[in-house]
Amino acid sequence: MIRFNQVCKRYPGGYEALKNVTFEIAGGEMVFLAGHSGAGKSTLLHLVAAIERPNSGSVVVRGQNVASLRGGALPYLRRNLGLIFQDHKLLFDRSAFDNVMLPLQICGGDYRESAKRVRAALDKVGLLQREKANPIALSGGEQQRLCIARAIVNRPSILLADEPTGNLDAGYAGEIMDIFQSFHQVGVTLLIATHDESALRHFAARTLTLKHGELQQ
Repeated sequence: MIRFNQVCKRYPGGYEALKNVTFEIAGGEMVFLAGHSGAGKSTLLHLVAAIERPNSGSVVVRGQNVASLRGGALPYLRRNLGLIFQDHKLLFDRSAFDNVMLPLQICGGDYRESAKRVRAALDKVGLLQREKANPIALSGGEQQRLCIARAIVNRPSILLADEPTGNLDAGYAGEIMDIFQSFHQVGVTLLIATHDESALRHFAARTLTLKHGELQQ
């Protein structure tokens, strides 16, 4: 499902965020991505989503080398990806419902069917009763669950999460990880970057560990 082969990523000034990274994630697998701050976790997730491109090596997602995709092909790739960012990227002038609706509006389609999918996604994360609330009225844990609803509304086969519990207390963090586990149980492929040692201990999932851009064996 996801395959990195000798991937290197350098930024202007010569900083190497990733160095010869090679790994493979099977379809339906749940994998944690661990490492210190600045280890390269966010960069790796951005490469999977083709938000950034590698300087060398190949990144293959669902059989496609994303480094070679032209701009017009990227929306089709990302329809199969759910992305959960550290900074939420919520629209605070829109309701929870409208935030989750946004990816479906971009893709087009029947509004009534899209609305059903939005409410199903909100229900999945326990926010159906808050659909009219703006994000500013939600707690930190609720905002994170709203991000998850937005990420899954397109029913992606791959879900990428960047430190999804980083700013949450233990109770909210546990709720978020339980939601991810439920997606794993229905066959979604998950790659979750985290500092959360309790999550790493709790789930029987493979962990990839980065240290200064290198994958530890």
